[in-house]
Amino acid sequence: MSIAKSLKAVIFDLDGVITDTAEYHYQAWKATATELGIPFTREFNENLKGVSRMDSLMLLLSQAETPVNYSEGELVQLADRKNKLYVELIETITPADLLPGVTEFVADIRAAGLKTAIASASKNAIAVLTRLGVMDQFDVIVDVTKLTNNKPDPEIFLTAAAQLGVEPADCIGVEDAASGVDAIKGAGMFAVAIGNAAHFPHADIVLDSTSQLNFQELAQKFEGK
Repeated sequence: MSIAKSLKAVIFDLDGVITDTAEYHYQAWKATATELGIPFTREFNENLKGVSRMDSLMLLLSQAETPVNYSEGELVQLADRKNKLYVELIETITPADLLPGVTEFVADIRAAGLKTAIASASKNAIAVLTRLGVMDQFDVIVDVTKLTNNKPDPEIFLTAAAQLGVEPADCIGVEDAASGVDAIKGAGMFAVAIGNAAHFPHADIVLDSTSQLNFQELAQKFEGK
C-alpha cells in the first residue's frame, strides 16, 4: 500500500468528528442556563464547541444580564451539575451514532499500520467511545484532566503524539472546531477540518462532512504538503 513516507498517526477530536454529541451538550447547557436565569441560544452554543467545561461555564455566566459572582467551589458544582445532565443524555448513544464514513476511515488507517488517538476536551471521552463500541480502535485516549492548557493551545495534540511515540510532524489531526484546528497547527501537524471552509482559514484540508474522509486521498495530500 502506498502511503506517506512519514505519516505515522491520525489524531481525532471526538465531538463532531467521531460522533455528534453537540445536541446533548446543548441540552445540558440550556438546562443549566435556564436554572440560572441566563438566556442561552443555539447560536451562542456554537461558542462552546471545543472549549473545556469550566471555560464554557465562564462564557455562559458572562451572558448574565447582571454580573454574577460564584466561589470556586460553586463554579465546580455548576460544572459538575451540567456534566451530570450530559452523562444522563449520552447513555442513549449506540454504535449507530458513529458519524458517516468514520468506521471505514479508521479501519483503513489501522490496516495501513498507522496509529490512532483521541484528543478531546471531553472528560467523558471513554464513556462515549465505549457506548459507540470503538474503544479498541484507538491506541491512545488523552486524559484531559492531566493537561494544563485547553485548545487552541497545542498541548493535547502534542501529548497524543508523545504517548503514541511519534513526531508531531508525522501526524494528521482531524477537528471540527476552529480552536482545535489552531491547536493542530500549533503542534506542527497537518490539519483536516470538518465543516464550513469559511470557519477554518488555517486548515490544510477542509471537508464538508465526515462522509468525505478518505485515507488514501488524505495520505497523498499529506505527502504533497
